[in-house]
Amino acid sequence: MTTEPAQPAPGQPPTPPAPPAAPPAFAPPAFAPPGAPAPAVPGGAPVYPDTVPAPLTALDVLAAGPEQPPRPPRRPRPVLLSVYALALGVLAGGAVGYAVQAQRPPTPLAPLQVARPAYPQQNVDAGAFAATQPRPPAVEGDLTKLLVRPPSGSTPWGELPDQPSWVSAGDVAQHHGNAAEEFKLLLGTGFRRAAEVDWTKDDIRYRVLLTQYAPEHSDVAAVPPGQPFAPDVEGTYRVFDEPEHWAESTEQFYYGRAGARRGALVMEIEVFSPRPVDPESVKSLAKQQWERLV
Repeated sequence: MTTEPAQPAPGQPPTPPAPPAAPPAFAPPAFAPPGAPAPAVPGGAPVYPDTVPAPLTALDVLAAGPEQPPRPPRRPRPVLLSVYALALGVLAGGAVGYAVQAQRPPTPLAPLQVARPAYPQQNVDAGAFAATQPRPPAVEGDLTKLLVRPPSGSTPWGELPDQPSWVSAGDVAQHHGNAAEEFKLLLGTGFRRAAEVDWTKDDIRYRVLLTQYAPEHSDVAAVPPGQPFAPDVEGTYRVFDEPEHWAESTEQFYYGRAGARRGALVMEIEVFSPRPVDPESVKSLAKQQWERLV
């Protein structure tokens, strides 16, 4: 049954209702030492503030992922075992070999074999020994100083040197119609150096060339066939009666030449004239140049 509040008597003020009971004050106990019983908490089991785990959320469960089983211990691989065994075998073999070699007595080295100098039993003939050695060049020094000088009243012959000058193998080859073949021949037969002088007088063109080869190629310094221009001289001269043509031209000229050799040095004289060449002029120029070589 429900008890209704008593009604006040007529003429008296109503009695105010009693205030509600205040909830009992609660203060969390201080940190309990290990082994002490947890304090009682109204309305629940005893809980220690410092041991209460934080509640798990859905994100924590997803981040943790599925539970993994523990990984079994790794077994040693056969390859590593083989490498270890091989390394130990090499070290053991080296140690055994060193121990065996250390116990052996030292082996003496063989004596050095040095050949003693040998001397001929007889005296060497100096003349015979010198004859077997390479002969030195018959002509040395500046070849330009050995060339004849142009006579008075002469003029230059185009771009050719009108004073004694050095020339190359290419310059010498240009004097021939087949310049390429002549250039190869010069280089292949021991060409060493050359000097030349050219001039023109009375419409006659003159060329004097000195070509020197290496001593071992003196046999290629041949003298052209012809008549000797002086006694006891390895030299000849010749004049041609029939005219010839300049290269790539219809202009004619008469040709005369002379040549001589001294060792590996060759002297060449060429004369180009619009009329038949005088043989005596060729001989005279050849003698004059030869006298400068001896």
